[in-house]
Formats: sequence, structure tokens, C-alpha cells
Amino acid sequence: MKIRTKIMLGFLILVGMLAIAGSISVYELKKIGSSVQSLLDDNYRSINAAKDMIEALEREDSGMLLLLSGKWKEGRDTIQSANKNFIQALEIAENNLTVKGEKAFVEQIQEDYKKYRKMWDQPIVGTIYENNLNWYLEDVHEAFKEVKASVQKLMSVNDKVMYETASGLKNRAHQAIMPGIIAILSALVFALLFNFFVNIYFVNPILSITHSIDDFLSSNKPVSLKVNTKDELADLAHSVSELVALVKLDRKKAKS
Repeated sequence: MKIRTKIMLGFLILVGMLAIAGSISVYELKKIGSSVQSLLDDNYRSINAAKDMIEALEREDSGMLLLLSGKWKEGRDTIQSANKNFIQALEIAENNLTVKGEKAFVEQIQEDYKKYRKMWDQPIVGTIYENNLNWYLEDVHEAFKEVKASVQKLMSVNDKVMYETASGLKNRAHQAIMPGIIAILSALVFALLFNFFVNIYFVNPILSITHSIDDFLSSNKPVSLKVNTKDELADLAHSVSELVALVKLDRKKAKS
């Protein structure tokens, strides 16, 4: 194998190892980015839906107070609008069950909301419930707080998972770059070995040939060239040996 081919092959292997290292790291990081983004999107969707439900509940509570004060139209309009928003947000949460146990929280919200809805579904203005603050505080507001607490639990579990996902991102990123680091370290070891063998099989033979020629020219020492490679260096050593033999022959002729 030619020297140029050997050196080129060594560099190609080194470049290949570095390319593999970079490719592995980029692939793993992209995969982590995609999966984490998907998880965060799902959690954010549920959290946002929970916030919308809480906002709708508070508007319904305001509508109940309007009904208690005898303002039927204002109260009903407020409650109906808020109820529509609550149902829409609840459907989003129901169709976005990505966290373990999330379905149970959604079912609890549905159950508690049915109880709360019965409070304002019945006639209030012009009945015994109008201006009945005791009924509002003891029944309506308690039912309101139960629904709100169920929604907050849904929000809390998604907040927790989002935090755990973000916290775990550091470890996952570390795991992702480890193959790349290993490949880079392997490439570094290979580069050191490559340099070692270049010195042994290329640099040292050339220095040996050079020193032998210098010794021959300066003190007429015999030239001993031992090159164990089957490449251009072996050809060079052979040519130098022939050249030295010719020089010796010319010197003998000159003396005679």
C-alpha cells in the first residue's frame, strides 16, 4: 500500500469518526427536542384549558350573584356565556389525556360541575332563593369551590409533569451527547495512535536513511538501511543503497 494511500486512509477514518460523533449527537438532541416539545405542548394545552375553566366558573359565580339580586337577564346571559366557555375548555381537557391519572381528574370535574350546574339551572329570580345569601354561601358557593378545586388539581398535575419534564431535560441532554463524547474521545485516541504509527513507519525510517547518508558522506561509514515496509520508503532505501554503491565504486576508481 502506498504512503499516500495509508495517510489518506488514516485521515478518512479520523474524519469519519468525528462525523459519526457529530451525527449521533445531532440526531439524539433533535429527537429529545421533538419529544420534549410534544410533552410540553400537551401539558400546556391542559393547563390552559384548566385556566379557562376557572375563569368561566368565576363568571358563573358572578352570574349567580346577579340572579340572587333579582337581575334575571344579566345573570342568565353571564351564566350561559360562561357555561359555553367552560364546556369548550372541558372538552379540550377531555381530548388531551396525556398524563397518568388525568382521566380521573377530568371525570371528577364533570361530576362536580353537574352538581354546581343544578344550582343555577333552576329558577332563582322570584323564588325563595332570591336574596337568599345563606343558600348561596352554604350550597352554591360550596359547590363552586368543589368544582374549582377539581380543576386546580388537573392544573396541578400538569404543572408537576411539565416541571419534571423540564428538569429531566438536563439528564436526557447529557445522555444524548454521551455517544458523541465517546466517539470524539475514540477519535482522539485514534489520532494519537495514528501519529504514533506515522512516526514509527514513516518519520523514523526517513530519519534513519538521512542519518545513514550523512554518516556516509562525512565519515564514509557503511550504510545500513533496514526498512520493513513495502512502500515508497522501501524503494527509497533500495535506491539509496544503489547510489551509495555507485559512489563507493567511483571513489575506488578515482583512487586507482
